[in-house]
Amino acid sequence: MNRPLVGTLATAALGAATLLGTVGTAHAAPQDGGRYPTQKKTKAVDFAGSVALSNCSGSVVRMPGSKPEDPALVMSNGHCLEGDMPGAGEVVVDKPSSRSFTLLDKSAGKLGTIKATKVAYATMTDTDVSFYETGSTYAEIEKKYKVKPLELATEHPAKDAKISIVSGYWKKIYSCGIDGFAATLKEGEWTWKDSVRYTPECQIIGGTSGSPVVDTATGKVTAINNTSNESGEECTLNNPCEVDENGKKTVHKGIGYAQETYQIPKCFGDGNKLDLNAEGCVLPKPKAARR
Repeated sequence: MNRPLVGTLATAALGAATLLGTVGTAHAAPQDGGRYPTQKKTKAVDFAGSVALSNCSGSVVRMPGSKPEDPALVMSNGHCLEGDMPGAGEVVVDKPSSRSFTLLDKSAGKLGTIKATKVAYATMTDTDVSFYETGSTYAEIEKKYKVKPLELATEHPAKDAKISIVSGYWKKIYSCGIDGFAATLKEGEWTWKDSVRYTPECQIIGGTSGSPVVDTATGKVTAINNTSNESGEECTLNNPCEVDENGKKTVHKGIGYAQETYQIPKCFGDGNKLDLNAEGCVLPKPKAARR
């Protein structure tokens, strides 16, 4: 996976990252009727709604049914959690957290800090995602910072779609396309399903982990950036490999991947509350809760 950056190196890199930014222009639509309306089409992507973690990237996101008064969610990778990464088969739910996130404006300027109250969900099994529930509502964030959340799409990403990977950590936007999909992607002890494979233009690096992958035709988040094959090795840490239905392994050196997010909204109900038993929810459950 794209290694989280830690310690003094990360601090120095984040400070220098302001020189590397690539800025878009358009973002989200206005509020209406107590709910967020369907997002209008956009041809450019900016940094508004993205966040920088201490070691990764992330974004303030909403579900299609989220309301302005709901507690805001921050999405990043499971492997970006504080402390140890979740092991294969491990699922984290409702874990207290006071993690801080640096919220960015559309030009990657620092707006302020929002804080988590808990890890609502995190795993590296089947996917690589974490959701933090924050102590601020979407309405409070918009009032204070004039920033709206990014919306998660509910349709499977399309091959050849144009995408932008928005790294709040590096303050850089990578632009490329969806080359295809890996039915099974293996890296070390972890296995991910139906992963997005990028075209070569997106040369993602450590610190881009957790970046939202935005479909530039809709402005919605279609996946979450998580890994790339760095040195051409097969199925080792930082060198994922694709495995087909016959067990054949394929390596694409230098190519990056993301995990799809279109099914995740089915796992969050009213008030942005996680419900792993909801109809259509396919996120892995904690072992004690499986049935």
